[in-house]
Amino acid sequence: MITGDETWVYSWDPKTKRQSAEWRDFDEPRPEKVRRKQGALKVMHMIFFDMNGVILRWPVSIGTTINAQYYKKVLQDKLRPAIRKKRPGLLESGILFHHDNAPVHTARAVTDVLAGYKWELLEHPRYLPDLAPCNFHLFPKMIEHLRGQRFETEEDIIQATKVAIKNLDKCSYVTAFKDWLQRIEKCANNGGSYVE
Repeated sequence: MITGDETWVYSWDPKTKRQSAEWRDFDEPRPEKVRRKQGALKVMHMIFFDMNGVILRWPVSIGTTINAQYYKKVLQDKLRPAIRKKRPGLLESGILFHHDNAPVHTARAVTDVLAGYKWELLEHPRYLPDLAPCNFHLFPKMIEHLRGQRFETEEDIIQATKVAIKNLDKCSYVTAFKDWLQRIEKCANNGGSYVE
């Protein structure tokens, strides 16, 4: 099973309150914290993974719009060759493929390509982004690793993202899919309602 999605990575993403917390003695004053916004420079990343890790991390060039034609081209020219290289034999044995139901993902051009590949497409419930493994697992872990760092260029962001993904625990991908199945079960038992 392969899942994927897109996310922005910013040149500056301030630490969360929890990440910047400090232990203080009772009588010590609190440090002043200035509210900071995310950096203006950002790079969209398309990331696809399975239980063994990331298959494709594709940084989208600044100024490029991800529409159905672009997404289809990434599936054809980037993801499929990456699967062939990193997971030999998987294309021949059949692929269960999951992405959320964003309009780009459900466009006719994309569904036709997936049908042509004979990939079995797993349905994603509407309005439940937290049921996507990228959204509850990969992206938060990746962003947590990048928070508090400043990047000056698009290339700096791309390289830091590559390192952040490489540093993720390999076992966490198996955990992501196990958690996903538990979330799906909770959602089904909850009448299709939102679950955390």
